[in-house]
Amino acid sequence: MAFARTCSVALVGVEGVVVEVQADLEPGVAAFTLVGLPDKSLTESKDRVRAAVVNSGAAWPQKKLTVGLSPASVPKSGSGFDLAVAAAVLGASERVDPRVLADIVMIGELGLDGRVRPVRGVLPAVLAAADAGYEQVVVPECAAAEASLVPGVSVLGVRSLRQLIAILADEPLPDEEQDEQGRPDPLLAGLRVPGTGAATGMRSIGAA
Repeated sequence: MAFARTCSVALVGVEGVVVEVQADLEPGVAAFTLVGLPDKSLTESKDRVRAAVVNSGAAWPQKKLTVGLSPASVPKSGSGFDLAVAAAVLGASERVDPRVLADIVMIGELGLDGRVRPVRGVLPAVLAAADAGYEQVVVPECAAAEASLVPGVSVLGVRSLRQLIAILADEPLPDEEQDEQGRPDPLLAGLRVPGTGAATGMRSIGAA
């Protein structure tokens, strides 16, 4: 049995609840089960995460995979759990050290190509993480400036899952082009805090 965990945040109204994302691999027929009161949009993350992992150059585990979202009693919705689910799976399969993931909160949607996409509610999610005592968060690169408004939290903005894997595994960062300039992302509408811009740098997360 291989196991890894990391964290994300469920938004219930305007309040955030830290959710532990657990991945468990066991021998058996390859299957991916997601439990813990996910809604339909979150259930669909199974396909997004699998495609993003493979297209980021990592092997998808050919075992029985169970991903649990705890506490199970809290409703969970949206695509913001994608990044945490992918990281937990990669930890369980030992592509990255599971110990590095345990105290990190991850928020972000994954494209099928592995790009990390923005989601709504980053600021209240990071506030909830800070209130729960977490000091390290990973968010989409374009939301890093907003997340950095929360004091006492080290923010890492990432552009892709491939980039996050390299950082967590202490490997050279891949060469990646920035998103095309001048083409607004419709998902960013209403997400930015006035006076903040896109993050241009990244802070490394140390091993736990």
